[in-house]
Amino acid sequence: MIYLASQSPRRAELLRQIGVEYEVYVSDIDESRLASESPHEYVCRMARNKALVAASEIIKTQDSCVVLAADTTIELDGDIIGKPADRSHCRCILQKLSGRQHQVLTAVALATPQRLEFRLTCNRVRFRNLSQREIEAYCATVEPMDKAGAYAIQGKAAVFIEQLEGSYSAVMGLPLLETAELLGNAAIEIF
Repeated sequence: MIYLASQSPRRAELLRQIGVEYEVYVSDIDESRLASESPHEYVCRMARNKALVAASEIIKTQDSCVVLAADTTIELDGDIIGKPADRSHCRCILQKLSGRQHQVLTAVALATPQRLEFRLTCNRVRFRNLSQREIEAYCATVEPMDKAGAYAIQGKAAVFIEQLEGSYSAVMGLPLLETAELLGNAAIEIF
């Protein structure tokens, strides 16, 4: 049994997909970006901090624990594109992504009392040109509101994606290849 330091239903779904039993344990951490921190550095720091903080809290009441955490962000032109604050912000984000390629950075970290390991995936996603009508219609749904980059690859926004280079599961929020590798290193079986 491991602890998943995330409330993301997508991460939970992906862990279930590979047969991993888990319990959700989420800690409150500051997710502010540090000055001069690159998107790559930011996403790795977030995944590590989520895992370490949860592990340090859990270990107070248990002899041992394994904590899995992940963080996903969108990088466009060196900037982090986070979750939309509202419908207007959602429209702005999708207009920026329309007809362009962006990077989806997902870091996954596994913490035990003995060690911390993490992996970073860099995936490229190209959106086709989106019409204003499509952007408005998509922003009117609830789907983009809690997603980095204001879209869900596994949802309605799949019709926006012209090309994907990398891991579909990483873009969804949890890179399964890297996650399985980390779990294997901690003697956690999948399937």
